[in-house]
Amino acid sequence: MNNSLIQIAVVATLGLTALSASAEDMYRGAWYALPGISYMDTDNDLNAGNGGGAFIKFGKEVSPSWDIQGGLGYNTSNENGIPGASGRYKQTTLGLDALYMLSRDKFRPFVLVGAGVARNKLGYSIPAPNNDLSNTKTGWMANVGLGAQYLVSDTFGLQADLRQQWSRAKGGLDSNLDGTNVSHSETISNTLLSLGGIFRFGAPTPMPVVAEAEPVAAPTPAPEPVAEAAPAPAPVAAVEPCKPKFETVTISAEKLFGFDKSKLQDGAKPILDGVVAKLKEHSEFKLVMVTGYTDRIGSEAYNQKLSEHRANEVKDYIVSQGIDAGRLQAVGKGESEAVVDCKGIKGKKLISCLAPNRRVVILDEEQHKVEGQTACN
Repeated sequence: MNNSLIQIAVVATLGLTALSASAEDMYRGAWYALPGISYMDTDNDLNAGNGGGAFIKFGKEVSPSWDIQGGLGYNTSNENGIPGASGRYKQTTLGLDALYMLSRDKFRPFVLVGAGVARNKLGYSIPAPNNDLSNTKTGWMANVGLGAQYLVSDTFGLQADLRQQWSRAKGGLDSNLDGTNVSHSETISNTLLSLGGIFRFGAPTPMPVVAEAEPVAAPTPAPEPVAEAAPAPAPVAAVEPCKPKFETVTISAEKLFGFDKSKLQDGAKPILDGVVAKLKEHSEFKLVMVTGYTDRIGSEAYNQKLSEHRANEVKDYIVSQGIDAGRLQAVGKGESEAVVDCKGIKGKKLISCLAPNRRVVILDEEQHKVEGQTACN
């Protein structure tokens, strides 16, 4: 039965991998908890039937291609195969798995390899005149397998995997068990099918640094038309005084917040102090917009909230430096108004390519609406 389960799982996973190969990567470096249940097909030498149990693991997305998962598992099954006998086989495991992810889209097939410690306990009651069989062995454990994850949202998903597990057990492992206590140890091989829920509680995203600011040039005035004949002298109109210009400032999100955060870093404050100084110098800047943007990695709802939090954090700092809150307005625009698209790029290269989209823009809203005004040097 072990071979049949493995063959079915291999074919299914390869098929699903082919369907997901073109998906764009969604690696976000998250931590997650993984509780679940398992079904166990025991080694024939154990004289035990099929059983089941539960597990709790904790995982981490360590790179675009790898996850690690570690935790505890417990499985048990009834004795099966010794005439007149009763009792249970129990296994407790502590292990660490490395998962090679074949995709980082919502559907994420993987292959795994792991190692750890297993405690195998046989507690069988055998009719007289034979002796009871009760032995416990704690030793190494190794497993290989394959499976898949499916993310329902940024915070919840499902995982299923099928693995072949090897460990050491002691006593009564011969297929022609005669009911005596046998003290030798032997390697056993169990097959485990597991299903669990993924609860993600952290998602730091590496974000390369982009250019700090790019001033927007003043509009070029249109040339004056050439008159065919000199007109009569006209009254000299008063020259409108020039208006100070608030240069639009674009700041890389990671210079202000770091990895997928919305809390200002210490190094961000000197960058924003220049904006504060400009606003203190020119009270005529009545309404200044602070706009947050993200890239398209992750869900649209998550990115919208992140951009709003970042914009409000910048606004709050400027207000804390003595600027009237009524002169500032914070808004988040999430994934919209992207600077670059990066189609066909995946993994770490995608994160780097989308860096210009992760930004905070500060501009004078009134000035932005009026074109052709005279700017002071």
